[in-house]
Amino acid sequence: MCTDVCQFVLACLDCQATKYEAKKPAGLLYSLPAPSRPSKDLSMDFIVGLPLYHDNTTILVVVDRFSKGIHLGMLVTNYTASSVALLFMEIMGKNHGMPKSIVSDRDPLFVSRFWQELFRLSETKLRMSSSYHPQMDGQTEVLNRVMEQYLRAFMHNKPKSWGKLLLWATWCYNTSIHSATGVSPFEETFGRKPPSIPQYLTSDSQVIAVDNILNEREVVFTTLSKKLSKAQQRMKLTVDVHRWDVMFEPGEWVMVKLRPNVFMGHSKSSHSLVK
Repeated sequence: MCTDVCQFVLACLDCQATKYEAKKPAGLLYSLPAPSRPSKDLSMDFIVGLPLYHDNTTILVVVDRFSKGIHLGMLVTNYTASSVALLFMEIMGKNHGMPKSIVSDRDPLFVSRFWQELFRLSETKLRMSSSYHPQMDGQTEVLNRVMEQYLRAFMHNKPKSWGKLLLWATWCYNTSIHSATGVSPFEETFGRKPPSIPQYLTSDSQVIAVDNILNEREVVFTTLSKKLSKAQQRMKLTVDVHRWDVMFEPGEWVMVKLRPNVFMGHSKSSHSLVK
């Protein structure tokens, strides 16, 4: 009788729809195909809600999935698909051409007709993560946190000047050795080590303005390298440790949890049986 009751409960539709499972999330991580060339497979996301800097409050983050290099650009608050496309060409397209694929989340801009048509005609495949698998775009999310930590570390006492350090953040990150590749993104892309910037000693220049700029640059370089290295170590994630493996056969019925306001006609979270 115990076995029959267990089998009945496991097959009960009401039990599956109303009871929760005290288990790890189902499904192991399946990575995207590894890119084979620099600047051909990218990922893209935004850092929003920043203090106003020359009418800009958003950072466009573009990551080269092969070399792990980054490209950053500033956007105004009310940016459009057209303005993002122009910024993308300015910071990435004019130097490296159009990519083969772009990984992103399902931001309204990325699912707009303009964005879809532009990259369809450019023969670029758009790979968008689903609501239930944001790990697909995890690389850009991790880099966003690295940049946010960098901005907080340097600009917590003067937050409205964050835009001044984006170029140094890009340079320092792209010329630092990446833990995944063992070389810097610069060397991975151009096949040579990045050119060194000579260390500046205070008062070497007789021009006060030059002396101030170069002194500030040295402080930024030293602190930024430490901050980025620390952030990279903290952001390394292991996904499968917190998940359990589950496989379904083609044609098998499973329960899917629906989130509120995702599907029309569902005002509350519910479960639906799908095949």
